[in-house]
Amino acid sequence: MEGGGVQIDEVLELVPELRDAHAVSELAGGLTNTNYKVETDGGAYVVRVSAKDAGLLAIDRENEHHNTVAAAEAGVGAGVVAYLPERGVLVLEFIEGQTQTAEDLRRGDRLDWVAAACRRLHGARRFRDDFNMFRIQQRYLGLVQERGFRLPDGYLDYEPQVRRIEEAMAVRDEGTVPCNNDLLAENFIDVGDGFRLIDYEYSGNNDACFELGNVWSESNLAPEQLDELVAHYYGRPLANKVARARLWGLMSKYGWTLWASIQDSVSDIDFDFWGWGMEKYDRAVTEFEGPDFERLLEDVQRED
Repeated sequence: MEGGGVQIDEVLELVPELRDAHAVSELAGGLTNTNYKVETDGGAYVVRVSAKDAGLLAIDRENEHHNTVAAAEAGVGAGVVAYLPERGVLVLEFIEGQTQTAEDLRRGDRLDWVAAACRRLHGARRFRDDFNMFRIQQRYLGLVQERGFRLPDGYLDYEPQVRRIEEAMAVRDEGTVPCNNDLLAENFIDVGDGFRLIDYEYSGNNDACFELGNVWSESNLAPEQLDELVAHYYGRPLANKVARARLWGLMSKYGWTLWASIQDSVSDIDFDFWGWGMEKYDRAVTEFEGPDFERLLEDVQRED
């Protein structure tokens, strides 16, 4: 088997913990890498092989490795077994548990677990690099325009609203913490007494409210569920934090739309990236043009 030009059999030989492997299977769901589950006499492991062109998506594998180690030290991520940078390979412990779905999170009975896992990660030692969706979105946009990739109709019309969001958020900027920044439901693993968090490709120091807003956005939770998630995270309901998380959720949809455009143009993975991105974009437009937008800009600047 082969992933990203790297032979998995070669990896098995290079990593001592994998040399007695008796079963290797590809794991579904990787959109910027190929993932394998490797079962050995000593336990199970995940081998992540980077896809080509990951750098276009602002993925830095050295940053990913550093932050994955820090998340494991905090007890929320998977332990790192080996790192082969010259081959773009990361070997991790396999976390036994139930992978979540968006439907699971929308049930709403584990939002306290979501908040607890985020708090644990956010208390990890400082990550290597920073992550700011305003800057990431600008980088993606420049790349899309420079290379002539597809841009959704009317996309640029919302740039003035983006600048207004950034200005409003700057009024009560409270610094950054180590964040995963890509907490779709499938990156939550239910281990029986809480969630573990996996996949640190986009990890970096960021506003804690981005994490909460991105969780809300990726699993399409109801607005009142974001209120509840914020209350679990901060210990009480805070209108300015809810507004901050909602605006970050909007920015995540607007930014990840361009991620999808890039992937649609460069990836050889069999996945409808454009359709995925347009779903994000349509929801972002609904929020840009919705009745709550002006109120959120006001709330994010208020003191609770």
